[in-house]
Amino acid sequence: MWQGVIPAVSTKFNEDGSLDMGEMERCFGLQMEAGCDGLIACGSLGEGPMLTQDERIAVLRLTKQVTGSKPAILTVAEAGTREACALAEKAAKAGADGLMVVPSTIYHSNHRETIVALRAIAAAGDLPIMIYSNRLAYRVDVTTDMLEELADDARFVAVKESSDDIRRTTEIINRLGQRYDLFTGVDNLAFEALAVGAVGWVAGLVLAFPKETVAIFRLMKEDRQAEALSIYRWFRPLLDLDVSTYLVQNIKLAEAMALGSTERVRAPRLPLEGEQRARAERIIRAAMETRPQLPRFG
Repeated sequence: MWQGVIPAVSTKFNEDGSLDMGEMERCFGLQMEAGCDGLIACGSLGEGPMLTQDERIAVLRLTKQVTGSKPAILTVAEAGTREACALAEKAAKAGADGLMVVPSTIYHSNHRETIVALRAIAAAGDLPIMIYSNRLAYRVDVTTDMLEELADDARFVAVKESSDDIRRTTEIINRLGQRYDLFTGVDNLAFEALAVGAVGWVAGLVLAFPKETVAIFRLMKEDRQAEALSIYRWFRPLLDLDVSTYLVQNIKLAEAMALGSTERVRAPRLPLEGEQRARAERIIRAAMETRPQLPRFG
């Protein structure tokens, strides 16, 4: 159902902390112009949890305006199942094409609790769902056994695999074949995951470098691995910025330097400063100065 590069877009703010809808529309549009295959709004490791549900729905509506016929997906990552179900219902009414669902972000639910929560959210929204499995960030591992158990519900269509163990991609495919659209959710494992069968990439640094990200994916799909790998090796220092507690600040800094966007974040986050900022700037500047010439692809 879903495949390709689907960025987890960043939320833009005005100086007073309100949503900067104009800048989001501009930046989201750049992703689609580069050939991305949809957008995911209000990411769970991004600033989605810092937004009210009404703000998230507003961002979703804007996202859908930009994606047109391509999917606009809202992240559902709430501490409680009741709140997650309420957001799923609102997203469906607002025109979401699907949901990316994280099990409880606070309570570390066990196998049975995780299954029950995911089924409840699916029923509430009645939309296609990408299950977000990230045991490192949330300590809840949506295992291959769980995916097999959930496979009887056709609303579960995709998995964002972020276990940080590249072997998991092959394990899921070996067990479940093509039952789920399998996405990699770790920027600096993207080439590896695509090489062993992932059909999509929920990307982060794509927000600052969309054309390069799309080129890697398209080249991999055309079995042009050597060309994709050359771009990926250039990209790796940037992609490492996504695997960080400060991924939001890193990505927004990259967007500011590469696209002229803003770095504003919502508290408790603050923009980078000192040596941490200087290091990120060096990585981004070096990448911008050595951007590869992209080959033609279908």
